[in-house]
Parts: sequence; C-alpha cells; structure tokens
Amino acid sequence: MTFGEALEKAKSGELIARIGWNGKGMAVAYQPGYPDGIPCNKNTAETWHIPEGTLFRCQPYLQMRCVDGSYQMWLASQSDILADDWVTTI
Repeated sequence: MTFGEALEKAKSGELIARIGWNGKGMAVAYQPGYPDGIPCNKNTAETWHIPEGTLFRCQPYLQMRCVDGSYQMWLASQSDILADDWVTTI
C-alpha cells in the first residue's frame, strides 16, 4: 500500500512497516500525543529547563520500533513517502 494508506492504518491503531526495510521487527506507530498534557518526568524537565511535574503538552507524532528493540520518534524519508511497499504488521 502507499504511505498515505499506511498512515491512515497507523492512525486507526495498526503498526506499519515497509517490506523493503532490512531490520527485523521494525515498525512505525502513530502516537496521539498528549494534547491535554501530562506531568513531565525528570529527564524531560532537565532537557527543557522546566520544573519536574510541569504540565507537558505534546502533539501527535510517529514512533518507530528500531531493530535493536529501542524506540524513537520517526520522520518518513522521501523514499518512504513515495514507496508503495507499506504493510501492516504485528
């Protein structure tokens, strides 16, 4: 499927990935963010120089499960956006 189709699947709660990715277990999820805010933890407070516990509002974003099992915020590359080998995954 196209990236646009895959993005809609992600927004409905499915994990998406590209067939062309080499890393086993890699996937992308839509994170709805925290539009109403959550209390920020120590790490976030130190990074942004704000008091721990400050209400931290976050917009929606895409998050990737990396091949090593860690997670990171993710932005699609031009080749990802134009690809048509997107699939839903577990």
